[in-house]
Amino acid sequence: MERWDIYDINKHKTGRTMARNDWTMQPGDYHLTVLGIVTNKAGQFLITRRKMDKEWAPGAFEVSGGGVQAGETSLEAVKREVSEETGLDVSRAEISLLHTYRNDSPRERNNYFVDIYHICLDFTPEDVHPQESETDGFRLADYEEIKRLGEAGQFLHYKSMQPAFAKLVPSL
Repeated sequence: MERWDIYDINKHKTGRTMARNDWTMQPGDYHLTVLGIVTNKAGQFLITRRKMDKEWAPGAFEVSGGGVQAGETSLEAVKREVSEETGLDVSRAEISLLHTYRNDSPRERNNYFVDIYHICLDFTPEDVHPQESETDGFRLADYEEIKRLGEAGQFLHYKSMQPAFAKLVPSL
């Protein structure tokens, strides 16, 4: 069973863990997730489409990401998630933390932090091997396409990711 570390409101580990997706968090408890905005050297964004049989947000577009496992750093997690979901070897990629945000959802008992990373990598479409159990394929998109998908409600976390995209797209 996958475990996640529990963090306090200041994003410090509490020493406690929780089962993955155990949405019974106490007030003031948070878990940590990551998102990896992958670009190639031409500045195109790698986005994937969620499988239609997903319980949450079927068919939506997104960047790779997921939960940070207990004992793992967010950098380790983003490398693992991007590699698992895209098949790309990110060991030699240029990786930088772009933005962190906090989401408080006491009603759902699901409070979390999200670390958003930029992963710049020299790759071609032939190098991408999306995780078939998670995705219905991928595409290389420019920011305008992501913006259109986001404004149509078809790109996950679009609004929350704007501070990160603003650091990558000078015209924002």
